[in-house]
Amino acid sequence: MKKTIITALWSLVIVSCLSAPAFAQELLVGGQVVGIQVSTKGVLVAGLSEVETADGVCTPAKSAGIRQGDIIIKADGKTVSKAADVIAAVEAAGGQPVKLCIERESKKMELDVRPACSAEGQWMLGMWLRDGISGIGTITFQDPESGVYGALGHSISDSESGIQLPVSQGSICDAQILSIKPGASGTPGELNGCADLGKVLGSIALNTDCGIFGEGYSSLGTRKLESGQLSTGPATIVSTIGGRYTGEYAVEVNRVYRDSNGQHAMISVTDPELLEKTGGIVQGMSGSPLIQNGKLVGAVTHVFVSDPSKGYAVSIDDMLKAAGIQEKAA
Repeated sequence: MKKTIITALWSLVIVSCLSAPAFAQELLVGGQVVGIQVSTKGVLVAGLSEVETADGVCTPAKSAGIRQGDIIIKADGKTVSKAADVIAAVEAAGGQPVKLCIERESKKMELDVRPACSAEGQWMLGMWLRDGISGIGTITFQDPESGVYGALGHSISDSESGIQLPVSQGSICDAQILSIKPGASGTPGELNGCADLGKVLGSIALNTDCGIFGEGYSSLGTRKLESGQLSTGPATIVSTIGGRYTGEYAVEVNRVYRDSNGQHAMISVTDPELLEKTGGIVQGMSGSPLIQNGKLVGAVTHVFVSDPSKGYAVSIDDMLKAAGIQEKAA
């Protein structure tokens, strides 16, 4: 997803290229780009910072025990839903300690944080806060029976810290691609698009390691394919790289492996048109359906920073499990 994907090459422990047999699920194939809007559950502490005061530098939040990744639920007894609520509580305290109710690893606790007066005369806690995010991504599939869709192939995360956002509510909306910034070695490219917030296509109910999921309010695909298993060899991806036009582009599945997070694949873009226009895989293409042997087998997730022609994919089976969709016997 544009603005939120942390594109990096990480070390992977390959456990096995084999997976348990799975039943086929008939799905609508996506590939269209959508706008994504989410609000967080509470306010995320995206980072901690120093406060420069007339007497020197201090770190109020860090000193009080606040950690990056904490979720602020209440400030001085009042429920908070956006960063402005926390800022208002700090200003109202007038330099007195602010009692923050936070959630950390599913556990709630209360911490008193005494604001520091900055050199500009503003009371501050020394925290970077995040209460929502927006961007674009790609639909992977939709279950024609339940209307449940899957997109992105990875979680929505804070762009600075990489922390997975605790989503309270969100929506997907109509979007189109206006231009492309091609990828290059060491510099991830991106799709530049605009979203029509007035044309909502569905809700966002889940934000997981395998993608985002929710209810589609209308059809989010034009053809049906059965789900299948990842294997090495030729394949295609379905993506939108201009306007609302969805195209299918050739790739090669180089390796299939399993780790603690499920089954994944390493892929290489071989399509001349896609390589010319984008350099390979760019931000905004996350969630592009991966089709192999006439079946929907996965979705694009990340790109190699050092080589944009290569990237990763997640299996469709793991996306279906994360969505809670029961697979049917073929």
